[in-house]
Amino acid sequence: MKHLLSIEDLSAADIHAMLELTDHMAEVSSRPIPKVPALRGKNVVSLFFEDSTRTRTSFDTAAKRLSADTMNFAVSSSSVNKGESLRDTIETITAMGVDAFVVRHKSSGAPQMITKWTNASIVNAGDGWHQHPTQALLDCYTIRTGLNRRDSFDGLRIAIVGDIKHSRVARSDVQAFAKLGAHVTLVAPPTLLPPSLEGWPVEVSHDLDALLPDLDVLYLLRVQRERMDDALLPSLAEYSALYGLTHARAARLAPHALVMHPGPMNRGVEIAVDPADLPGSVILQQVTNGVAVRMAVLFTLLGSGSVSSIGASA
Repeated sequence: MKHLLSIEDLSAADIHAMLELTDHMAEVSSRPIPKVPALRGKNVVSLFFEDSTRTRTSFDTAAKRLSADTMNFAVSSSSVNKGESLRDTIETITAMGVDAFVVRHKSSGAPQMITKWTNASIVNAGDGWHQHPTQALLDCYTIRTGLNRRDSFDGLRIAIVGDIKHSRVARSDVQAFAKLGAHVTLVAPPTLLPPSLEGWPVEVSHDLDALLPDLDVLYLLRVQRERMDDALLPSLAEYSALYGLTHARAARLAPHALVMHPGPMNRGVEIAVDPADLPGSVILQQVTNGVAVRMAVLFTLLGSGSVSSIGASA
């Protein structure tokens, strides 16, 4: 495995293998000194052309816990502002000695293009509306551990609610959840659905309330106002009234149901309750799991030897 660009590139067996490896990485993260020498001597560069808190920080933490050297590329103070092309940026940094680029870019397909300009491994940390594969993997891991579904997601009912149209998380999650056997329903107003859902292994509903009692996972998405060119909603208040998680809706969820969100949250819009008040909320656990999953991804791409090489502390 040279790159991680899309969930489409992974089979169900590949996803399971990554989740099994994540178990080992989670154990490393729980140690008093959460660090192993598995990637000592490797150089991982974070190349983020869009703002990020969780993904960027967790990749940086993951690389350091594996003892890799890290470099953070600050686009705001780089030669990109002088007109330097993406290709020139990649080739310049590659010349410094890079083993992996973690790339977030506003243009769909940018990470795939970068693979042509460097011999380093590329991890897609989000490209436009297209893909966010490590988010999907950490979401799978969170469901796997939260519902004790190690073997498969067969029979699980998952609703992904909100701004599907602009969400790379939704696209990646749908593919990953379906590959593991879950039944996925997209819940959104028609204006926040993609123009075509051909090929998506999902059902569609506009009635969240009808689904709530039967759900195993309620996955809320942020309304991405920064990506909207048109007025796709009459108002945020109306959206929240129809699709937001209120106290009344939370009370209708099954006791075992998980509530998830990729962050950042628009409090009072897609979620009108404090997640800390929800017994089934695993939103902060998603953040914790993100480090372990990204450790597993980096180890898979750059590590040598078996998983036993992560057994010793640095």
